[in-house]
Amino acid sequence: MFHRIAFLGVIGLTLTACSGDLSTLDPAGPYAGAIANLWWIMFIGSGLILALVLALLGLVFFKPGFGRSLSPKGWMIAGGLFLPVPVLVALMAYGMAQGEYLIGAWQNEPVVARVEAHGAMWHWGFRYPDLGDDVATDGTLHIPAGGVVEVRVTSADVVHSFWIPRLAGKIDAVPGHETVVRIKADVPGRYGGICAEYCGTGHAGMRFTVEAHPPETYRQRLTALAAGVSAP
Repeated sequence: MFHRIAFLGVIGLTLTACSGDLSTLDPAGPYAGAIANLWWIMFIGSGLILALVLALLGLVFFKPGFGRSLSPKGWMIAGGLFLPVPVLVALMAYGMAQGEYLIGAWQNEPVVARVEAHGAMWHWGFRYPDLGDDVATDGTLHIPAGGVVEVRVTSADVVHSFWIPRLAGKIDAVPGHETVVRIKADVPGRYGGICAEYCGTGHAGMRFTVEAHPPETYRQRLTALAAGVSAP
């Protein structure tokens, strides 16, 4: 009984970990979706390999004489070459295809907004050059939903890592250097962002929020923020 309860608890925790504000397995945009799909494919592939190995191990224990027709060298060739090579080639091909998709999407989809993200111990600041030099926010990144947003990332001190798990992959924020990542939210909403590179004692609290607004109200919202007007 105890083992059954423990098993169900593990399953529940696993399913819970697949969702949430910082879950890469609960994507809210196509870029994060491509990364999540790659993870699931690798998870399924590794699970099938594990199941096969366990099945062979079970046959060895419970079926005396199983496998004796194949020499030890044959088992090494079969298990070390014929089994892993096709699997690794398939996974590599799929991973490269997803990478090409991301690169192609970045090149072909028009950018609807540009943002500058500035990391410093231990907070994030954002500027919106498309809307003017005086438009800036601290701790909250505002983007239009449904369009590609180009984020140019820098750091004021040490190496940080800019990451919005539900919208895109992570990218380093390097002092004196500018890196670029593109994000896209399918629908309006709030999404969590974090620094994914240990950067000192305040690292755990170096989080930020992404607010994706309907495209028709995005500029109005940022203009109101710049003017110090509260949202209705």
